[in-house]
Amino acid sequence: MYSFSDTWIVGKTLGVNPLAAVGSTSSLQFLVLGFANGLTVGLAIITAQKFGAKDYDGVKKSFAMGIVISVVTSIIVTILALLFLPTILHLMQTPKVIYRDAYSFIFLIFAGIFAQMAYNLLANVYRSVGDSLTPLIFLIVGQVVNIILELWFILGFHMGVAGAGLATGISQLLSAILLVLWIPRHIPVLALEKEDFSWVKTRFFEHARVAYPVAIQSSIIAIGSVILQMSVNVLGRDAIAASTAASKIDQFAVLIFLSFGTTMATYTAQNYGARQYHRIIQGTKKVLGIVIIIALIVGSLEIVFADNLAALFIQNGSRTILNMSQTYFNVVGSTYMMLTILFIIRNVLQGSGNSMVPTMAGGAELVARAFAGLVLTGAFGYFGAMLANPLAWTASVLVMLIPFTKLVYELKKLEGMQNDINNE
Repeated sequence: MYSFSDTWIVGKTLGVNPLAAVGSTSSLQFLVLGFANGLTVGLAIITAQKFGAKDYDGVKKSFAMGIVISVVTSIIVTILALLFLPTILHLMQTPKVIYRDAYSFIFLIFAGIFAQMAYNLLANVYRSVGDSLTPLIFLIVGQVVNIILELWFILGFHMGVAGAGLATGISQLLSAILLVLWIPRHIPVLALEKEDFSWVKTRFFEHARVAYPVAIQSSIIAIGSVILQMSVNVLGRDAIAASTAASKIDQFAVLIFLSFGTTMATYTAQNYGARQYHRIIQGTKKVLGIVIIIALIVGSLEIVFADNLAALFIQNGSRTILNMSQTYFNVVGSTYMMLTILFIIRNVLQGSGNSMVPTMAGGAELVARAFAGLVLTGAFGYFGAMLANPLAWTASVLVMLIPFTKLVYELKKLEGMQNDINNE
């Protein structure tokens, strides 16, 4: 919704060039958000395992370690991102006509990395102890504030696209603060004391071995998106505008599937900690069935209503832009089923503590997106660029299929052993 409102308000109030500027940085936003979410999901997996095992002291210490790792990492990432931002935009071949707006917007997004990291850590830790509703409520509050501030900054103070970036950072920080204030009275298992922050090297490595591979995996995928965005930028303003509009609808669909995936990471970690291995297998089967049906419905709606969806963002858009948006939806919407399979098996693997295979799968996604961006775009133009996502999803699933099958076999074996122990 943050990205959606940024795009919608900028497109409707400032025009095509500012819209293209915001869109040209979407892959960079994905890079930052993906890293923040990946790191904090990995940290929360350990917390969920402690919670599933009813080790409530371990939950507190895990949360504290997550805070330390997140703060240090966000400081380092922010400094590096801001330092190399001009170089990155030039390497992405950002068109001169939109460079200034693109720089202003993404600079403020990068400056707010701490807020993104804070909200994602808190939201994922809340979910790890069974509360997925409160982070949603405070996220909605933050989003309402974001829309109000965007309109105020853009229309009232005439700040241009910088107003959208600033509003996003402020509202995300507000959501994080509300989550912090909610803990003492409502979620005592997360109420920390000074001693919970005591440094234990083994505890750091326990969290780092899961969290950083997940974050790197998300970053590798995002780097592939950056390479693809470079190829789209070369195709010109119309291609950027079409991808910007279509990708915002696509992000809504992807987040539905991603949410089920993230849920499976927490669900798997909790049940793994509780040694309820059969529940992991049953839950995986049922969720796969649900999300595949959703994927077929959502993909069909995108293809049928492509023009209407693109028109939400583009005021008086040309037929060329609308046709490109239709191409985007035709290719991506028809292959969502592969994406749903990817999200579920990846997060089940991560929730069981296997973070290396998903990282290798992320590498396969990077190679596939780079191939589409550097080879297929040159051969088939915009259509070739749009093939990047389906190729990446397929490559990732192929890498994880055998390890996932082995995991299911191991879970069944562990369940049998657990039953024997219980019978004795």
